[in-house]
Amino acid sequence: MSGARHITLPEGFLAAGVHCGIKTSRQEDLAVIVGEGRLAAALMTTRNQVVGAPVLWCRRVLPRGFGWIRGIVINSGCSNVCTGRRGQRDAEAMAALTARLIGAAKEEMLVASTGIIGQPLPMARVRRGIRSAVAALGRGDDGPVVRAIMTTDTREKSAVVQVRLRGGDVTVAGIVKGAGMIAPHLGCLGPAGRGSGGGGATMIAVLTTDAAIAPRALAGVFKPAVRGSFNAVTIDSDESTSDTAVVMASGRAAQPIRAGSAGLRKFAAALAEVCRELAMAMARDGEGATKLIVIRVSGARSGADAEAAAKAVANSPLFKCAVHGGDPNWGRIVMAVGKSPAKVVPARLRVRIGNVTVFARGRGVKFDLRAAEEHLAGETVTVSVDLGLGKATYTAYTCDLSANYVRINADYHT
Repeated sequence: MSGARHITLPEGFLAAGVHCGIKTSRQEDLAVIVGEGRLAAALMTTRNQVVGAPVLWCRRVLPRGFGWIRGIVINSGCSNVCTGRRGQRDAEAMAALTARLIGAAKEEMLVASTGIIGQPLPMARVRRGIRSAVAALGRGDDGPVVRAIMTTDTREKSAVVQVRLRGGDVTVAGIVKGAGMIAPHLGCLGPAGRGSGGGGATMIAVLTTDAAIAPRALAGVFKPAVRGSFNAVTIDSDESTSDTAVVMASGRAAQPIRAGSAGLRKFAAALAEVCRELAMAMARDGEGATKLIVIRVSGARSGADAEAAAKAVANSPLFKCAVHGGDPNWGRIVMAVGKSPAKVVPARLRVRIGNVTVFARGRGVKFDLRAAEEHLAGETVTVSVDLGLGKATYTAYTCDLSANYVRINADYHT
């Protein structure tokens, strides 16, 4: 992605990423993404009961989960979680300094942090980093911005989709980080600030668009987009204390998008596509992963059943190990589906690995072992589960489980 421009491709956005010394490496560790004017925004955060100070600050800025802001400041290397009142003051200070430097109010600036839990931020370095990042704001290569939010990620992750609406084109762009401690259950915020809806390395996603759309309408299309993308990813079943996803709209393109219009439906589809691409990129880059695994469940009695069955398979260490070893062990798939809360009738259950049916009518079937093994040897593995009980579907994304995952997480803190 070096030399590419993604997050600032939509009109009305500026960004920069710098190294300020939070990380011991020379990799960038602080990013600022802002609008040239005010931005309509929709926010979803972790529903973990232990949350970081930046999450609390974001909920204070957007207590209903949507509203008007100017941007976001993000650091990596330290999550600012379980740091008490100092952590809350530090999160607010990050927002206040960034806002002052761009001519905004601190209540218009979101904050996100990722990294080790329980350590305070080195605020002298963070302040220098914010000043450097604001001074460098522009619309050029956003590689430094993406790298600045990464922790154990091995690659930069971004996506862009353009859609033609009445009056012109609209661009939706996004960046994401996350490779471990990934099983987002992002929720919107209600009037009381509690989570509602929704589903090591934390997931942080920032999306930008030049669409002219009101904050409430933006939140209305962001929630289902997140459910089918970020909330559908699980690397290790561990929901972070700091997961944050925000979409910001500058209003610079086309005509206003109205509620219930064809334009809103097209925009929603584009937003969902960007979220899905980012979600799959996250799963593909899971800690120690060698394969992306896509679990498609159909024939469920309800959406909740479909999701439960898909995630039961995606979260099964036995299944993930079998995929890593190239073993078409359908017993582990059936076991995982059966232990889920979803209604399962074995006689109606059908399982496929790639295009190879391996289980049907309550028992394993004779199948082409070589074809199944060839599919498992690829970089993307697809498992299809038909419950045969209804019309609901759900797709979950995960990765294989390797010995390298254990090494990464055994050595992470030290």
